[in-house]
Amino acid sequence: MAPIVNEIQRNFNQEHAGLDFGAGPGPVVTKLLRDSGFTVELYDPLFWANPEALRTRYDYIACCEVIEHFHSPRKEFALLHSLLKPGGALYCMTEPYSEDIDFGKWYYKSDQSHVFFYTKDTFEWVRSHMRFSKLRIKGRLVQFYR
Repeated sequence: MAPIVNEIQRNFNQEHAGLDFGAGPGPVVTKLLRDSGFTVELYDPLFWANPEALRTRYDYIACCEVIEHFHSPRKEFALLHSLLKPGGALYCMTEPYSEDIDFGKWYYKSDQSHVFFYTKDTFEWVRSHMRFSKLRIKGRLVQFYR
């Protein structure tokens, strides 16, 4: 959570509107940002089913340990792109897969709720096909810019 929160605080301020997409039952990113005076809406189809949150546009969106749960990544990334204001940023925290990882022993694939895994090439495909202007990968933090 800290890398997403730190990047948002570095690039945005309390005047900007944010969305914690896939916040889960304990929205830690939202709490940390709100404690710093940031305005953050919550959306999670199971825990914070708030359709109003999907009818506005945001300066930034946080997806902390969420994108590996997407059953339809193309659809979900298209939605996230549409929710961002021009110049906005999408911050995703996940564990990218690479060829140097032994998939059979990889802890990340053992979570049965993880249905999709990403590589650097996958992220580049998302950037290109979803019309994000820029992609930045920094360890487990993946950033898309509109």
